[in-house]
Amino acid sequence: MRLFAALLYIALFAVANPAASQVLTEAQRADISALREGDMRKLVIHAEPVAGSDTVFTDPAGDEVTLADSNGRVRLVNFWATWCAPCRQEKPSLDALQRSIGGPDFGVVAIATGRNDPEAIETFNADVGIETLETYLDPRSRLATSMNVPGLPVTALLNREGQELARLMGGADWDSESARAIIAAVIAAE
Repeated sequence: MRLFAALLYIALFAVANPAASQVLTEAQRADISALREGDMRKLVIHAEPVAGSDTVFTDPAGDEVTLADSNGRVRLVNFWATWCAPCRQEKPSLDALQRSIGGPDFGVVAIATGRNDPEAIETFNADVGIETLETYLDPRSRLATSMNVPGLPVTALLNREGQELARLMGGADWDSESARAIIAAVIAAE
C-alpha cells in the first residue's frame, strides 16, 4: 500500500507540474527513495544527476552508438559479462522488465563489457532464457570505465537527457514491484 501511495503522489505531482525539470527535486528523490524495498534498498539515488558518457559502444548490429542516441527515454543501463555469476541470476529479471514496461518512455540497455565471445553471449542468453533484451557490446570496457563501473554487475538509471540519477552495484531483481514503482516514478517525474 505504501508503494502505491508514493507512486500515486509522484504521478499526480508530474501531472500537476508539466514544466518540472529533468532534475529530480529533493521531494521526488525522497519519494523514490521511499519506494526502495528488497534488492532496491541497494539503489543509491544521487543528490544531483551525474553527467552521462559520450563514449562509443556497439549495438547488436555492430554499429557504433552512444547512450545519447537513446535520449528522450528513461533508461536502465546494465553492465554485465558472460563470466559474471550474479549477472546470470539478474539478467532474466532485466529481460522481464523490458518485456513488461519497455517502450517509447523506457528501455533496458544491457551492455556486455570486457571480453565476451559472441558465441558465449548467445549461450549465456539462451541458458538464462533471454527473450527480449538485445546485447550491446563494450569490448574494451571504455564505456564502463568512463562511467566508473568498478565491477559487475552495475546498473545505472538514466533520465531522458542521459544523466545518471541512481546506481545499483551488484545483482538485483529488476522485475520486482519496488523496481517497477521506482522506474514508473522516474518516468512520471521526467
